[in-house]
Amino acid sequence: MASSNKSIYSALAANLLIAVTKFIAGFISNSAAMIAEGVHSVVDTANQLLLLLGLHRSKKKPDARHPFGYGKELYFYSFIVSILIFGLGGGVSVYQGIAHIIHPDVPGNPTWSYVVLCSSVVFEGTSLVIATKEFNKLRGDQTWWQAITNSKDPSTFLVLFEDGAAVIGLFIVMICLFIGHRYHLDYLDGVASLLVGLLLIGVSIILARESRSLLMGEGISKQTKARITEIVEQDADVQKLMHILSTYQSPSEILLMLIIAFEQNRDTQQINDAISRIRNGVKDEYSLIHFVIIQPDIYMDKIDPNVQTYI
Repeated sequence: MASSNKSIYSALAANLLIAVTKFIAGFISNSAAMIAEGVHSVVDTANQLLLLLGLHRSKKKPDARHPFGYGKELYFYSFIVSILIFGLGGGVSVYQGIAHIIHPDVPGNPTWSYVVLCSSVVFEGTSLVIATKEFNKLRGDQTWWQAITNSKDPSTFLVLFEDGAAVIGLFIVMICLFIGHRYHLDYLDGVASLLVGLLLIGVSIILARESRSLLMGEGISKQTKARITEIVEQDADVQKLMHILSTYQSPSEILLMLIIAFEQNRDTQQINDAISRIRNGVKDEYSLIHFVIIQPDIYMDKIDPNVQTYI
C-alpha cells in the first residue's frame, strides 16, 4: 500500500498543478485540445482523491454489518475512477473534438500552449517514472500485462495507466497543435481533442474490466489452488479435497472455503484436530489468507462404477 500511495500522491500533485495551467493556456490560445487536456487533468486529480479515499476506507475494521471488513471499498472506488475517465475525460474530449472539427475556431497565439505542454510532459513524465518504478517492484518476473491482470490492488495499475495516457495525450496535442499552426489547419485542434478522448475511453474500458472483475470477487490462482490441495490431502485424516472456494476481500486479504471429505472412520475430535491442522498449515504458507472456513462432507465413489458422486 505504501508504494501505491507514493505513486498516487505524485500523480495528484502533478495533475493539480497542470490542470490549472492547461485551462489558462487553453483560454488564452483558444485551443479546444488544450481545454480537453485540462479536463483530462481535472479528472485525473479527482481520480487520485477517490483512490486515496478508497484506500482509507478499505482499512476500516470489521463490524457487525461487515464481518469480513471493508476491503472491497478500494475495488468500488477504482471502478468509479474508470467510469469517470470514460464519461468526464473521454466523453467531454470526444464531444469537444467533434464540435471543433465541424466548426473549427481560429487558434490564438500557441506560445503558451507549447510552454504548458512541455512543462506538463516533464511533470507527467516524472509521475509516470515513479509509478513505473513502484509497479516494477510488484510485478517481479511477470510481463506487464500478466502483472496487471494478476494484480489484486487496482491502485497500482490505475495510476500507471492514467499517467501513461496523459503523456501520450500530451504528445498527440503537441503534434496536432504544431502541424495545425504551421499549415493553418484549424480543424486539427479538434482532431487532437478527439484522439485524446478516444485514448481515454480505451484506457477506461481496460480499467473498468479489471476493476469489475475484482469487485465481483476474483479467486486465488490455479497454482495456489494446487498447492493448497497438496497441503490438505497430505493430512492423514483427509480422504479428498472436494472443492476450493475463494475471493479477495482486499488486495491483502483472502477468504477461503474448503469442502473436505474426511476418512469415514474418524470421530468428531479427530476431525476437529484435522481442521485445526489444515487451517494453520494453509495460513502459515499464505499470509494473505485471513479466513479459512472448512466444511466437512462425504465423498462417495462407489454408488455407481461409472459415476463419481459428490455430496
